[in-house]
Amino acid sequence: MQLEGKSVLVTGAARGFGRAIAELAVEEGARVAVSDVNLDGVEAVAQAIRDRGGEAVAIEADVSDIASIDAMVAVAVDAFSGIDILANNAGITRLAPLLEVSEGDWDSIMGVNAKGAFFVLQRVAREMVARGRGGRIINMASVAGKTGRASNAAYAASKASVISITYQAASALAGHDINVNAICPGAAETEMFAGIRRQRAEAFGQTYEQNTLETLASVPLGRIIDPQDIARLAVFLAGPGGYNITGQTINVDGGVLMG
Repeated sequence: MQLEGKSVLVTGAARGFGRAIAELAVEEGARVAVSDVNLDGVEAVAQAIRDRGGEAVAIEADVSDIASIDAMVAVAVDAFSGIDILANNAGITRLAPLLEVSEGDWDSIMGVNAKGAFFVLQRVAREMVARGRGGRIINMASVAGKTGRASNAAYAASKASVISITYQAASALAGHDINVNAICPGAAETEMFAGIRRQRAEAFGQTYEQNTLETLASVPLGRIIDPQDIARLAVFLAGPGGYNITGQTINVDGGVLMG
């Protein structure tokens, strides 16, 4: 049990990476507060966890809104008397080539992915510092933040921001025994990224299956990332194995980016 007795807050937990992280954290002994703008979805996740004997609380939260972040953190702290681990996962994207990114695209994506990631981290870190027991923060970035190949320039910029936030926070919080790292997934089998592949297929006159094969051809290991791949790394970073790991951005992409 890598996370026995730990309290975890997972944002964007109604599906995909967030749900997988929350469920695996509970299997490893943690109690979880799962949050999402989709209240029905996150309540279903929390109920599924409780049905299997785990401890979970669902929170409706919009991480692009500071008041909503503050309320989310307050509920999580109250539920479990503190937060030991943050999986800072909430994120959005949409397909938009560089010359077609609108102001609305930019503002909404940056609002969730960059502003949201920063202020969720800040609010949780304040609680961790005040509690004085250290903590672990895992940010969800993307290989899109490290490369020029992305379906949306605003998304890539937002994930580059998450990477920079990770470095800054790891340095600032190390003296409080708070480790901060980022996971950078590649092409993944989630609803969000499946939707992007469908849009790409339509834009390029392909079937979804053709676009998926094209995506796989660009991955040295020939596999699309499963949410469980991300969850296992997040739990490792949050557990004993991550004790001396901080300020790192770890690619989980089948070898697309090496070095």
